[in-house]
Amino acid sequence: MDMELTIQQVAAKTELSVHTLRYYERIGLMEPISRATNGHRSYHLKDLEWIVLLKRLRTTGMPIAQMQRFASMMRLGDAGISQRRALLEEHEADLLGQVKELQETLALLKDKIAYYKAWEAGQVQR
Repeated sequence: MDMELTIQQVAAKTELSVHTLRYYERIGLMEPISRATNGHRSYHLKDLEWIVLLKRLRTTGMPIAQMQRFASMMRLGDAGISQRRALLEEHEADLLGQVKELQETLALLKDKIAYYKAWEAGQVQR
């Protein structure tokens, strides 16, 4: 059985604002959301799963334009799989570069912290 959720319920579950959900639909990141008999948006499980993916992509710093390209590729169905894979591999490579840079920065910070602790303990002379 497919669940039906209101926009407020989806906002609460995804921690995105109602405004953001409407914006994502308006700019084509999402297919048009079905409407209940009262005209209100009626989200389904597939919509929620897609929103969670969009949120994860956004969290990793993927630009909206790239997310829109990915959404367009999704609309191609199986014909878009190779393009989607390539786009995600490119994004993965970018993320791995960011992780490496963060690890290097973290190592530098740890060295500085260790130095300052040693200095405070009188183990380092000026």
